[in-house]
Amino acid sequence: MGQAATLPCRRGESYVTELYEWFRKFINECPSGLITLHEFQRHFCDGTVGQESAEYAKQIFRTLDNNGDGVVDFREYVMAISMLIEGSAVEKLRWSFKLYDKDRDGGITRQEMLEIMQAVYKMSLAAALTRPNPLTAEECTNRVFARLDRDNNAIISLEEFIEGALDDDWIREMLECDPTTVKVERPLRRDAVLGIHG
Repeated sequence: MGQAATLPCRRGESYVTELYEWFRKFINECPSGLITLHEFQRHFCDGTVGQESAEYAKQIFRTLDNNGDGVVDFREYVMAISMLIEGSAVEKLRWSFKLYDKDRDGGITRQEMLEIMQAVYKMSLAAALTRPNPLTAEECTNRVFARLDRDNNAIISLEEFIEGALDDDWIREMLECDPTTVKVERPLRRDAVLGIHG
């Protein structure tokens, strides 16, 4: 709990209360205080569409695991969830860039983007999370690359990713990790559960 001092505090006391409730939910579901890939996939897939979302869950987990140690702790979890819910467009796009940059080399190749697009499409269609997109994952990847790879080097840099997405609503919608597809639920506040009014 000593790590809490480094967490972003955006909404004062209500944020601290909500953070506490996230911690309680996290510890209830993961008593060790850590989530492994297998546990995350099981929880994530049960909350979405089963095995159809397993590959997307794997990529989300990899992105949550900031230090690459193979587990996600509460700090990594809450920092990402907090940012996805309340972060600026640039913060969300930075996080999404890490999701697409599978090998963490600072650039997104067409193959990396295609693999994530295919995982997202597979999960979204199975869950009916979004209206059917008339474009295939390959067509979306090609369209995104045509618009974002400004220097035509077959790699999208972080700068190209953010600038291009901020300039194009369709691309931003395609690339931003949407918390509603990740089934991020804010935990109920304890006083709301107990029927206590402030």
